[in-house]
Amino acid sequence: MDAEEFSLPRSRFANERLHALVPGGAHTYAKGDDQYPDGLAPVISHGRGAHVWDVDGNRYVEYGSGLRSVSLGHAHPRVLEAVRRELDRGSNFVRPSVVEVEAAEHFLATVPTAEMVKFAKNGSDVTTAAVRLARAVTGRRLVAVCGDQPFFSVDDWFIGTTPMSAGIPAATTELTVAFPYGDLAATEELLTRYRGEVACLVLEPAGHTEPPPGYLAGLRELADRHGCVLVFDEMITGFRWSEAGAQGLYGVAPDLSTFGKALGNGFAVSALAGRRDLMERGGLRGVGDRVFLLSTTHGAETHSLAAAMAVQTTYVEEGVTARLHALGERLAAGVREAAAATGVGDHVVVRGRASNLVYATLDERRQPSQPYRTLFLRQLLAGGVLAPSFVVSSALDEADIDHTVDVVAGACAVYRKALDAGDPTPWLGGRPVKPVFRRLA
Repeated sequence: MDAEEFSLPRSRFANERLHALVPGGAHTYAKGDDQYPDGLAPVISHGRGAHVWDVDGNRYVEYGSGLRSVSLGHAHPRVLEAVRRELDRGSNFVRPSVVEVEAAEHFLATVPTAEMVKFAKNGSDVTTAAVRLARAVTGRRLVAVCGDQPFFSVDDWFIGTTPMSAGIPAATTELTVAFPYGDLAATEELLTRYRGEVACLVLEPAGHTEPPPGYLAGLRELADRHGCVLVFDEMITGFRWSEAGAQGLYGVAPDLSTFGKALGNGFAVSALAGRRDLMERGGLRGVGDRVFLLSTTHGAETHSLAAAMAVQTTYVEEGVTARLHALGERLAAGVREAAAATGVGDHVVVRGRASNLVYATLDERRQPSQPYRTLFLRQLLAGGVLAPSFVVSSALDEADIDHTVDVVAGACAVYRKALDAGDPTPWLGGRPVKPVFRRLA
């Protein structure tokens, strides 16, 4: 369908209803309709495998499913079977379920670099718990986060460092400092400047570029030498790099790590894992002052833990991580070829590990551009591709990839016209998409 004719009247009405009832019109900022072209933010009816349908009846090939959480595809049969087994048995009890034992054993067998695990519902809670634990065991106040990475938690210690810091006291924000990814010398300078004050280093162990040789091992040595806790945020790298996370792939064990997203294939489950001597500070067998680590009413819902076990089993038995890489490599090659063929190879740029692809939309000066992103998204949506990123799920097949590449080729042809005109405005259809983190609405 031509992008100029593409419209979503039922989705538009549903979005208006959402904004009247839900601040921001969504429960995750990255799902907001401000992230999509004006009037073209689909409201989803249902999904199966690699496809979703909106309330207007349109079908899309979907990427970045569930903000990278649905990596096996929607309504995956092995996961649903495991969930259904628990639903008739009760979901929550006044004492731990035997499923909690089984899930912990399963997780620690899959991530052998950890010795204990505690489950919760979302990534922010477990990452904040790791920070609290690090502060308790070191007696230090400062948290050092990787400043090149976009998100760690909704809690004050991190959100206070972003442009959306309203409501967060400056005294809290001042306790968080930043270090650059891949630069050991700069990190050592930071640790030396705040000698004896930094409780932990918090980072995603890998991102859109591979860790420089020796980098993660170097961070491990720096953390040991300066007496701080090394925390890996494996929300994205968990499963997409390997079923044991980036720590399993690169062979560097953090003190603590946090998992979520793909762990439940869309069901709400996250995990804090790490060294026994640290984790026990949040238990009943530790020594010293107790740490209020994680205490969640719904953290051990039986069906979510069953989903997590099914996901881990599926990844190991079916070689899912390798499939994600193969699909991503096919997609990246096709998009790059289509962009080059239409003369926009320097403007539509695919980046990242094959299992976690993103794209950049660059203007005439090769600078990141929200208007050009809007143009690109409009063309993709009209072609039946819902792609805020190019993050693949294992439910995609070669026909899905080929269709996506065909749609991208058409989008790139329009992109070329806009570049030649020196102005993408005629192809936007309204206001441009906006960055998630901004001070004013």
